[in-house]
Order: sequence, then C-alpha cells, then structure tokens
Amino acid sequence: MEGHRGSRPAAGGEFSGWIAFAGMLMLILGSLDALWGFAALLNNEIVVVGGRGALILDITTWGWIHLILGLLVALIGLGLITGNSAARVGGIFVVALFAVAQIVWFPAAPLWAFLMIILSCVILYQLMVNWRAD
Repeated sequence: MEGHRGSRPAAGGEFSGWIAFAGMLMLILGSLDALWGFAALLNNEIVVVGGRGALILDITTWGWIHLILGLLVALIGLGLITGNSAARVGGIFVVALFAVAQIVWFPAAPLWAFLMIILSCVILYQLMVNWRAD
C-alpha cells in the first residue's frame, strides 16, 4: 500500500524520523535524570511527606545511580541521533533499566515517575519497531 509508506522503517538499515525522535527524547530524559541525580547528591537527606506518612531518606546511592544512568541514556540518545546501530541495542537495555529505576521515586514524586515510565515505554516501542535490521 502506497499510503502507508511513511510509517514504515527506511530500507537498508537506515533509521527513521521516529528513531531520531526517540534519540532526542533519550537525550532530554537522560539529561533531566542526570540533573535529578546531581540534585540528590547535593541535597542527600530528604524528608518526604506523602499520603502514607513521612519518610526520612538518605538518597546518595540513588543520586549516583540516576546521575550515571541519566548520562548513559543521554549518550545513547546522542548515538541514536547519529544513526549508530549499537546505540539501538544499548538503548533498549538502558531505557528498560531506566524505567524500572523510576519506581524508587513513586513515594516522593509519583507524577514524575509515572511520566518517565510512560516516555520510556514510547522510546522502547520506537527502538524495537521502527528500525529495520541490516
């Protein structure tokens, strides 16, 4: 069908506009998550008051994890934008890990964590569906 040609992956192992979109999302989300991790390192003792009570947390470890993971996600996103096939495989693994790591933020920032998980699922879909193997 000629009408659906724009929604199919490009021929010859080239990436589509959706892959560039996923790469840009990874660059943005990774940068935001790295900033979130850096902020957690600077202010590592927090008190979270939620619907279930107060939590007093030292988030130094999670700050390092999110800083490193955020930088990794941003670098892989940059690799996707340039069309690197290895970045696609790394992106699938890292974005899945990134989505799971957001669970820790549900008590502190449930809307943020939920948004990050949804955007991670969109990126995973684009990486797995819209890239034709060589």
